[in-house]
Amino acid sequence: MGGTVAQRVRLVDVAQRAGVSPTTVSLVLAGRGAELRISADAQRRVMAAAEELAYRSSRVSASLRTGRTHTLGFVSDTVATSRLAGDMIQGAVEAARERGMMLLIGETEGRADLESGLLETMLDRGVDGIIFASMFTRAVGVPDILARSPAVLLNCVADGPAGLTSVVPDEFAAGRDAAQVLLDAGHREGIHLIGVGSGPGDAPPGSIAAAERTAGIDTALSEAGVEVLSRRGCLDWLPEHGYRAAVELLAGHRPQAVICFNDRLALGVLQALNDVRLVVPEDVSLVSFDDQPIAQWLRPKLTTVALPHQAMGRVAVETLAAEIDAQQGDLPSGVRTIRIPMPLRVRESVAPPSSRRPDHRISPTHPLRPVTP
Repeated sequence: MGGTVAQRVRLVDVAQRAGVSPTTVSLVLAGRGAELRISADAQRRVMAAAEELAYRSSRVSASLRTGRTHTLGFVSDTVATSRLAGDMIQGAVEAARERGMMLLIGETEGRADLESGLLETMLDRGVDGIIFASMFTRAVGVPDILARSPAVLLNCVADGPAGLTSVVPDEFAAGRDAAQVLLDAGHREGIHLIGVGSGPGDAPPGSIAAAERTAGIDTALSEAGVEVLSRRGCLDWLPEHGYRAAVELLAGHRPQAVICFNDRLALGVLQALNDVRLVVPEDVSLVSFDDQPIAQWLRPKLTTVALPHQAMGRVAVETLAAEIDAQQGDLPSGVRTIRIPMPLRVRESVAPPSSRRPDHRISPTHPLRPVTP
């Protein structure tokens, strides 16, 4: 036989136990007993009855009184299914939980029709605000529907005026830090970049990270009086593209240091260096970005600048909560770009140039492999 289903305790049950009206119970539990001059004895009876019956107030009823549902929408392209960007959701969930909020997560897969439907559904469910997120940092067209709710952009900026705050990684400072690691190790020449070239088409299309990391690198090196010896662009930042770029580099240069624009490129570069018996960091220093799990598994472990995805998700929720309060007149509001610091992970792939083997020549263990697109 099946067990009986416990009945939810109703507000009227508390009223009967306390010997007062349901309206009195509602007002006391809403914290308005003293304001409306409900007797102290009646207030004590209501609180005692609610505790004895383990009464839980209805979120729906509370939302009708306050205009708040304590739920937030999180709409993204592919953040939820990306191993790299998924930490944004973890940070957002943790921050929401600490505020007694629930996060409703939806993914568009980059489809405009899904995006519109998800946003409509979340607003119909009465979310207090929406986080509109991207898997990689880029400019996005902001849907008009977001004007109906407090909203924050996460890992993206508006492609045009939108009146929304953006939470993004501080890519410019990350570029400076990557270059500074080499400068602090004593590198002043033989520095090469792989991932971004000299022309506007020598990087992944629409990549804010490419432009800002380059600007940070160039600024740090310029301030030290150091020039980049060569730049090799890649339209996609995958290992095979890093390998191909390194093969081209090694055909004309004996590098002292290479800055790769992400860890996957660095994996390909490391393989090309191994193929010609150049050892990292004894012969070539290697610095990268993103701090993907592979960075700690490579040998040597890769010095890289981490994407602060978890911190970004947390700050997005905190910022959205402040925006919601501001629209209710509790706090001042202002549109801005919040840049989250990218932590530098110093590991084993950088060494001073003085440790180089001066008599070492490039000597392939086997012919460098051609890489087809």
